[in-house]
Amino acid sequence: MLKNVAVLLLDDVHPFELGVLCEVFGLDRSEEGLPVHDFAVVSAEGPTLRTHAGFSISALCELDRLEEAELIAVPSGGRFSERTYPREALDALRRAVERGARVLSVCSGAFVLGAAGLLDGRRCTTHWRHADELARRFPEARVEPDVLYVDEGPVITSAGTAAGIDAALHLVRQAYGPTVANTLARRMVVPPHRDGGQAQYIKRPLPPTRCDTVGETLAWMERHLDEELTVEQLAAQTHMSPRTFARRFQQETGTTPYRWLLRQRVLLAQHLLETSDETMDTIAGRTGFGNAAALRHQFVRALGTTPNAYRRTFRGPAGLVEVA
Repeated sequence: MLKNVAVLLLDDVHPFELGVLCEVFGLDRSEEGLPVHDFAVVSAEGPTLRTHAGFSISALCELDRLEEAELIAVPSGGRFSERTYPREALDALRRAVERGARVLSVCSGAFVLGAAGLLDGRRCTTHWRHADELARRFPEARVEPDVLYVDEGPVITSAGTAAGIDAALHLVRQAYGPTVANTLARRMVVPPHRDGGQAQYIKRPLPPTRCDTVGETLAWMERHLDEELTVEQLAAQTHMSPRTFARRFQQETGTTPYRWLLRQRVLLAQHLLETSDETMDTIAGRTGFGNAAALRHQFVRALGTTPNAYRRTFRGPAGLVEVA
C-alpha cells in the first residue's frame, strides 16, 4: 500500500505537473472506492513559491514533512536543467531512499534527483528536450530518452508533462492493483496505460550535412523514396564506385545510405499518417516499405509505436481508415 505522499516544490515550479500529482494522490475520492493518501505539498525554498505561470503558492509544509513520506514526488520547473538546489532538500531525498521510500520525478524534476545522486547507475528518463543535458550533467546515469517513464527500484522518472500521469498511474497500479488504477484513470478521463514512448513525439530532423559531393544525390533519393534503391544505383548518380560513394556518404551525412533512407521514409510515413486518409498499404508503397507489415515493423523499430496508434494520437479517430 501507498499511504503517505509528499510533493517537493522548488521555485518556478510548473503548475500542470504539480496538478497531475495533486490529482492522482491528493484528492479524496473515497466515495468512489478509491484510496485516500496522507498528502502534503512541501516547499524547499520558503513559505511562498512562485510558479512558472506567474502566480504564487503559499501555505506549504516545511522540509521535515518529507521524513515520513513513503513517496516523494518532484515536479518540473523553469530552468531546472541549469540551476542548483538546496542542500537540505537533496539530503532529504537521499535519506528517503535510504530508509526505503520511493521518489518520483516528472519531466525536468529528474535533475533534482540527479543532483541528489539518485540517478547514478540507474536507468532514467526526462523530457526528450532535456535528455542530452541530463546525460551530460550526470554521466553515471543511464538516460533513456525514448520512454514515457522508467521504474528503477525506488527511483521512478517520467518524461515531459503528461508522462507524469503515466508514471503516477503505474505507481497506483503497483500499490493497489489494476482495478483501482483503471477506475482512477476513468475518473481522470485518461488512458490507464499508453502504448509506445516519447519517440513518437520527438521532432527529429536529419542533422545538417556539408553535402560537398552527395547533395544532389540526397535530393534525388528524396524524390525516389518509393523505389528500391541500392548503393550501386546511388553511386552511379554521383559517378563514383560503390565503395567510394559509401565512404563519402558517411563522411558528409554522418550515417549510411540505408539508415538515411530509412529515416526519410519514416518521416514521410509520419507526415502521411498525420495529414492524409490513405490506407496503410498505400502509405507503405509511397514510402518504399512495400507493404503494411513492413511499414509497421520499421515504424515500431524507429518510434516504439504502431502506425495506427500514431495516427490515432496525431490525427484522431476520424483519420482511421484501415487497420494494418
